[in-house]
Amino acid sequence: MIRDLTQGKVSGVMWRYALPMLGSVVFQQLYNMADTVIAGKCIDENALAAVGASFPITMLFMAVALGCNLGCSVIVSRLFGARRYREVRESVSTILIAVGVLGVVLTGIGLASATSLMRLVQTPGDIFADAMRYLYIYIGGFLFVLLYNVCNGIFSALGDSRTPFYFLIASSLGNIGLDLLFVLVFRMGVAGLAWATFLTQSVAAALCAVALLIRMRKLRDGSERAKAFSLRLLGQMCTVAIPSVLQQSFISVGNLVIQGLVNGYGSSVVAGYTAAVKLNTFVLTTVTAMAGAVSGFAAQNMGAHQLTRVKRGLNVGLGMAAMICVPMSLIYAFCRKGALGLFMDQVSDAAIATGSRFLLIVSPFYLVIGCKLMYDAVLRGAESMTAFMIATFADLAVRVALCFVLNRVLGVDGIWWSWPIGWSVATVLSAIFYYGGGWYKSARARARFAQAGYDDRA
Repeated sequence: MIRDLTQGKVSGVMWRYALPMLGSVVFQQLYNMADTVIAGKCIDENALAAVGASFPITMLFMAVALGCNLGCSVIVSRLFGARRYREVRESVSTILIAVGVLGVVLTGIGLASATSLMRLVQTPGDIFADAMRYLYIYIGGFLFVLLYNVCNGIFSALGDSRTPFYFLIASSLGNIGLDLLFVLVFRMGVAGLAWATFLTQSVAAALCAVALLIRMRKLRDGSERAKAFSLRLLGQMCTVAIPSVLQQSFISVGNLVIQGLVNGYGSSVVAGYTAAVKLNTFVLTTVTAMAGAVSGFAAQNMGAHQLTRVKRGLNVGLGMAAMICVPMSLIYAFCRKGALGLFMDQVSDAAIATGSRFLLIVSPFYLVIGCKLMYDAVLRGAESMTAFMIATFADLAVRVALCFVLNRVLGVDGIWWSWPIGWSVATVLSAIFYYGGGWYKSARARARFAQAGYDDRA
C-alpha cells in the first residue's frame, strides 16, 4: 500500500512505516545468518571460516546494492512527496534499466577479480577452495541481489514498507529450507549454502520487480505519458546514489582490510571473528533499516516542504536506535558466549575466545553508531551529500589507520578497538553537520524557490 508520510502524527506515521522495515531486516539477517549457522553447526569449523573469509568481499557487492537502494529511494521519495507522479514513474523505469546494466557489468568484474581479492585478504590455504566456491556463486547471482534491493527501496520511498517485507519472509524461509536440503540431504557443503541463496534471491527479485511494475501502472495523475528512460532523473539519482554507494563501500573496504589482518591469525581466529561479525552486522543492519525509514520520511516531507516534521522524525529515529542498540549491547556484553553458540558448536577454544573478545569491546558502542546513522539519514534525505561523505570517510580513515597501529601494540584486540574509536569520531562529525543546520538552510531555499513557481530540479 502506498502511504503519504507528509500527513498525520509524526511518531505514529514513523512507527507504522518503520516496523515492516524492521521486520524485513530481521528476516534478511536470518536469511544471511542461516549460511553461517548451518556452516558451523552442520558442516565444520573450516566451512564456517570459509563463509566468513568471503564475507567482506560479498559485502563490497552488497554495498553497491544498499547504496543504490538508499540513493534511488531519496529521489523517488522527494518526487512522491511533491506529488509529481509522472516523474515517479519515469524514475522507476530509469532505475530498473540502469540496474540491469550495472548488475551485468559488476557481475563480470566480480567473477574476473574474485581470486585476486581472496588472495589479497590472505585467505588461509585450508579454506581457500571452499571460500572461492561460495564467492563465485554469490557473485553470479549479484544482479538479483541488486534488483531486489532497489525495488525494496522504491517501495519504501512510496511509503509501502509492507510489500517487500512479505517477499522477504517468503525468501528467508525458502533460503533456510534450501540450505538444509542442499547441506544435509544432497551433501553439497559450502557450495550448497551459496546455491540456496542464489535461487531464493533470484525468485524474490523477479517477483518484487513484477509487483513494482504493476504498482506503477496504478499510479496515475492524468499527466502525459512517462518516458521509459530519463537522463535528467538518472543524473539526480546518481548525485545521491553514488555517495551512498561510496559510503557503504568505504565501510566494506574497511572490513576487507580488517579481514586481511584477521586472516593472518589462522582459521580458528577467522571462525570466531566470522561468528562475532555476523552478530555485529545484525545490529548495524537493523539500525540502518530504521535509518532508511528516517531518510524516506525526511525526503518525502522535504518534497512537501514540511521541514519541521523532518526534525521530529529524527527525534523518533533516535528513540528507535536506542530501543535497538541498548538491549543488544547488554545481550552481547553479558551473554556473548551464548550468542556465539548460535553459530559455533564443535569449535576450538581460540574461536570462542576471539568472538567473545570482539563483542565485549565493540558492543558497548552500538548506540554511538546508531546516532550517527540517524543523523546521516537526514543529511541524505536532504541531499546534503558533502557532509554525509565527510563523516563516512572519517570513520573509514580512522578505523583502517588504527587497526594497523593498534594491532602492533595490542595484537588482535587492537583491531577490535579500531571499530568503536572510528565510530565515535564519525558520530561527532555527523552531529556537527546536522546541528550546524546547513542542510536545513538549503532545504528552505529550495522550498522558497519551488513556491515561487520554479522547478528547482529541471
